[in-house]
Amino acid sequence: MTLEQNIMGEMKTAMLAKNDAALRGLRAIKSAILIAKTADGQKTDITEDDEIKILQKLAKQRRDSLDIFVAQNREDLAQKEREELDIIEKFLPKQLSADELRETLKVIMQEVGASSAADMGKMMGAASKQLAGKADGKLISSIVKELLNP
Repeated sequence: MTLEQNIMGEMKTAMLAKNDAALRGLRAIKSAILIAKTADGQKTDITEDDEIKILQKLAKQRRDSLDIFVAQNREDLAQKEREELDIIEKFLPKQLSADELRETLKVIMQEVGASSAADMGKMMGAASKQLAGKADGKLISSIVKELLNP
């Protein structure tokens, strides 16, 4: 079952349950998928990797908005972002913990032969490919910097 089909089923359930928070998050996902499918005249289905990238982008947007709303003491808006973020994260693959990520990055570091801060680009390229959808880019970057600058 594709993500889009899964979302449609969840939307029906949310509508029947009159769950506005879930419905907002699901509609955002459906909208992003529809935009991706029709971008540049593309008429083919999007791949699973594309679906994950879309979900990651939506989650990042919600996190960024949440940070802004919390900083401005707008708890009403922050709560909506939290609710939507919870729905979006439900469809993302399980995220690696910081410790799991650190261990994985150490292995990647040995594979690519990175040893100094000059190898940051090489490390980030390999890590981004291998950890796509499994960890946040900011977290990956901060741990890579930490490992390369002991």
